[in-house]
Amino acid sequence: ICVFNSPFSNSRSVAELIIAEVILLARQLGDRSREMHNGVWNKVSKSCYEIRGKTLGIIGYGHIGTQLGVLAESLGMHVIWYDILPVMPIGMSRAAASLEEVLTEADFVSCHVPETPETKNMIGKRELALMKSGSYLINASRGTVVDIDALAAALNSGHLAGAAVDVYPSEPLANGPGFESPLRNCPNTLLTPHIGGSTEEAQRMIGVEVATSIVKYINSGASVNAVNFAECDLRAIPSTDLTTVRIVNVHQNVPGVLRQINNILADYNVNKQISDSKGDVAYFMADVTVNDPKEINTIYEQVTAIQENIITRVLF
Repeated sequence: ICVFNSPFSNSRSVAELIIAEVILLARQLGDRSREMHNGVWNKVSKSCYEIRGKTLGIIGYGHIGTQLGVLAESLGMHVIWYDILPVMPIGMSRAAASLEEVLTEADFVSCHVPETPETKNMIGKRELALMKSGSYLINASRGTVVDIDALAAALNSGHLAGAAVDVYPSEPLANGPGFESPLRNCPNTLLTPHIGGSTEEAQRMIGVEVATSIVKYINSGASVNAVNFAECDLRAIPSTDLTTVRIVNVHQNVPGVLRQINNILADYNVNKQISDSKGDVAYFMADVTVNDPKEINTIYEQVTAIQENIITRVLF
């Protein structure tokens, strides 16, 4: 079963939340609001700053990171970013040569990376120590990216002036009491319950994007943005092409299956094909020219007969 998510629909919502948190942290508004609710009047300006002229460091310059950089520049911030992929800078932002360069130069550091083995605890005790004294850390990406215990220590020691965290290594399964974290009651620390993309606009767009992905998967076999499935895509067959069919096959990811499929297709003109795997399952797509409609059934029956076959479809 191919399951899709929507990695782009909530990008603006997350970027706007980060901008809000940058301002809130710079003015210590979280602490002031809590004090006022507790009946305490604490009018201070010490260690409260404008964000104009400050440097925002973005770790992961993808859909959210680029949107965030544009918004930050419009508020007069300098933007520096680091990504493992070569990306074109937008506006006046500047690419850093390393993660360490972002950490040592930025006044605010915001994380926007996926959850991978390489990003687990990407920001730990060592990385926090590299950050400027009095700087701020924001994480609205994945809960495993930041070492929470190390972050709490950096906040309580005063090395960091504040933090905003929206994601956690372990999150409650339902709304209500019971949330526990070392970050609770840390100074100038904003904690939100994974609401970065929780806006009416984002939820509406997510529904449309996921539905569109499912329709494309059914109609053309495209599996881009699947979360549990190999991602493959081929340009749709033109409606005027009446001699080309698309073979879509899901099979066990073991040696020798592609050889069997290609042996079946060897007698036909294969216009293009693609294959990828994820875990125990592999995905194969090929556009094949047939001269006789009966050949379609022949190909289908032969591919389906492969022992490792899970499911095969033929698309016109």
